[in-house]
Amino acid sequence: MFTPPPDPAFVFDLDGTLVDSVYQHVFAWQRALEEFDITIPIWRVHRRIGMGSDLLAAAVLRESGHRLTDEEHEQLTQRHGHYYAQLSDSVQPLPGARELLDRLDELGLAWGIATSGAKKETGPVLQMLGVDGRCPVVTGDDVPFAKPDPHLFLAGAEALGVDPSVAIVVGDSTWDMLAARRARAVGVGLLTGGFAASELVEGHAFRIYADPADLLEHLDELGVRVTN
Repeated sequence: MFTPPPDPAFVFDLDGTLVDSVYQHVFAWQRALEEFDITIPIWRVHRRIGMGSDLLAAAVLRESGHRLTDEEHEQLTQRHGHYYAQLSDSVQPLPGARELLDRLDELGLAWGIATSGAKKETGPVLQMLGVDGRCPVVTGDDVPFAKPDPHLFLAGAEALGVDPSVAIVVGDSTWDMLAARRARAVGVGLLTGGFAASELVEGHAFRIYADPADLLEHLDELGVRVTN
């Protein structure tokens, strides 16, 4: 007898996917690096947004030819958090983000958030987005390795009670797509983080949409049985 497949469950990245915060993170990293007399082209920082803080800092330092002690490395990530907090008031939901999440609730579909960010950075953003307490949230503090390792999305699927193969991971960076693939989930890309469509395609994104509002209009393409 035919057994219908389970409904898809959605695991969303946060920064650059549901909220417009990528460049706040970029500027926060730039200011933190300047405290250590490290000046690098800002685009190099942007290309790494979406990775876990430790990996991002290590990659940027390697590319710039600078070395820091473990203690200085920790101080650098803390200063990034400090400067990001100063800029967080300017973070706003991306177009259609709230409406998309409300629609998933109406359809009875499970969804959650998995972000490389720390809990203390994520809390105020979740409140602003209006989802605090509405869904499972996995942060970089909850897993041993953040993106591009698959742990965040594996933990997100587990929190939703689904197999990762049922999960649709929505993100804005190549790091999201790589982590989704390694988790055996379907990756869906948004153009809201500054990565080109061609880059997301190369990262094995199944579909690419302009923003959450565009995704909302095309849920049927992801196997969601949309009702009027």
